Amino acid sequence: MKTQKRIYWSALGVLTAIMLFSIYNYFANYEMIAGFFEHLNYPTYLIYPLAIAKILGLIAVWTNFSSWLKEWAYAGFFFDTLLAFFAHYITDGQDYLFAFVALIATLIAYFVDKELRP
Repeated sequence: MKTQKRIYWSALGVLTAIMLFSIYNYFANYEMIAGFFEHLNYPTYLIYPLAIAKILGLIAVWTNFSSWLKEWAYAGFFFDTLLAFFAHYITDGQDYLFAFVALIATLIAYFVDKELRP
């Protein structure tokens, strides 16, 4: 049980750090992120809504307010990181490691959290 909790908190910490890093960049370095989005063939109007969705997802995961809301937050993080991974992998063939780590952290945090929840 202790090992599972450590794994959960480590994965959630990695996921949170990556999401906070991306949220910061979405707001502080908009022009740079818009260039990345254009390069990856994503519309730039998604930058601010995606940042807000990530903030709300982190709040849902960390507060345990609702298990239903937490499930949807994990689903959002899963699709976000999965699409980021494939976008980087297909367009560049490189720079996908960060998205891959976020994807793995999302999956680990979700499945270990499901085991730990009563």
